[in-house]
Amino acid sequence: MLTYHNSMRVVLFLAAACSLAAAQDPREIVRRSIQLMDRNLAAARNYSFLERSETRELDSDGQVKAHRIRQFEVTPMEGSPYRRLVGRDDRALSPEEDRDEEKRRQESTAQRRQETAEQRAKRIAEYEKRLQRQREPLLEIPDAFNFRIAGAERLNGRDTWLIDAEPRPGYRGRSSVAKLFPKIRGKLWIDKADYQWVKTEAELTENFWWGLFLARLSKGARFNAEATRVNGEVCLPRHFAVAVSARLAIIRKINLETETTYSNYRKSQSN
Repeated sequence: MLTYHNSMRVVLFLAAACSLAAAQDPREIVRRSIQLMDRNLAAARNYSFLERSETRELDSDGQVKAHRIRQFEVTPMEGSPYRRLVGRDDRALSPEEDRDEEKRRQESTAQRRQETAEQRAKRIAEYEKRLQRQREPLLEIPDAFNFRIAGAERLNGRDTWLIDAEPRPGYRGRSSVAKLFPKIRGKLWIDKADYQWVKTEAELTENFWWGLFLARLSKGARFNAEATRVNGEVCLPRHFAVAVSARLAIIRKINLETETTYSNYRKSQSN
């Protein structure tokens, strides 16, 4: 006959086993990772950073025919971020351009500080709405894919789950971006210790028409993203890359590669 203490040991063992099983369920791992994004977004509001955006347009032979690099300093300013151009093509702005950009920043600061309460609320609400549009497709990911733990990898000194994601048959995306999900397969790297989503690779497996035949994304488009730990409290974007071939209005074909890197995160003294 089981004693009270033995019974409690059995109950605790079963509870721990159930918790471990839930933690090993790849869909639950992904769901928990996405839930952390709210915390990351809240913390990100207090950070300034540098953003380097590079765009390459390729010809039909894969040769670069147009190339542009822009560098921005992004700073919290009165409730929403302000992006100040600080460089082009990996070179600092000329003194004249720098003065113009600084003048625009100061004017924007003054304008925001002179807003009425209604104007400030409207500006911040528009910013929040943009964030929500970016967040909506992420919330659909746990239901849009079937997941499989493919193994484990060590990234940046930390242990991660490597999870394969395949489209879930019959799923229909609600948001415009999520409508792509039935034609995407990917891999996710999620930290085993705290469930932070640290790396993603995804590929378009079929052609996709967007906007009533206004644009067609071609099969083989690739999307890659990586995050980095900042101050031990939050995971923030480090690198995002897209390589896509598209046809616009059935007439113009474009081949684009874009890369955006984020660096020099620092906590703002005021917002």
